[in-house]
Amino acid sequence: MILAAAQTKPKRGNIASNLLNHYQLIELAAQNGAQLIAFPEMSITGYERENAMELAFAEDDYRIDHLKDLATDNNIVIIAGAPILIKNELFIGQFIIAPNDSVSIYTKQFLHEGEDEFFQSSFDNNPMVTIEDQNIAFAICADIDNPKHPENAAKNNADIYIASIFFSPNGIPNAYRDLQNYAEKHQMNVLMSNFSGESWGSPSAGQSAFWNTKGELVAQMNDSDSGLLLVEKQNDNWISKISKF
Repeated sequence: MILAAAQTKPKRGNIASNLLNHYQLIELAAQNGAQLIAFPEMSITGYERENAMELAFAEDDYRIDHLKDLATDNNIVIIAGAPILIKNELFIGQFIIAPNDSVSIYTKQFLHEGEDEFFQSSFDNNPMVTIEDQNIAFAICADIDNPKHPENAAKNNADIYIASIFFSPNGIPNAYRDLQNYAEKHQMNVLMSNFSGESWGSPSAGQSAFWNTKGELVAQMNDSDSGLLLVEKQNDNWISKISKF
């Protein structure tokens, strides 16, 4: 099994440019044999609050059609984030695009302070995927601040916990601490994808990372590069590779 965390520098509100970057990184991940690629929180638009409604995606938005094609052509699961409108309510969500042309949506369950002015939270959209008998659960940013979230993933027999985040340099030490603890406590492998550069007018911390079920930090990117963190499962061990972009 090979998984990829994409570390990107979004252009604020520039959906076309951000999607092109997604396409390029998906192709790079596929060239490295990845079966899944996860992007950061609201990766297609960049993290937004005030402008989220005008940037929002529909559940069946035509703008993800090429992502669906790439998933099928490359036999890869794509996790790409956006503000998503569901029944006239706006959510921080992500499209989980499978190679069989199916799309499911995960919605953020626990919001940061201030996000509730613009977004709803929901526990109703909580899909999992399975690759090589490994159950994979998903989280978006502040979800990882609440220990109930990874606990529920573990109760659902998750083997791998994937967090798509936008954390600042000030916040990333807490994210590292919490994700390491969750990996060890729940014996889940944990993959985290964060922006590098700036989003929403604020710096991002980068440092996308992977922890094994012992809570050991297997690999991490630095705070400024964009590219892929690739991890490969070999028997009971994981090896890593960083591909800068």
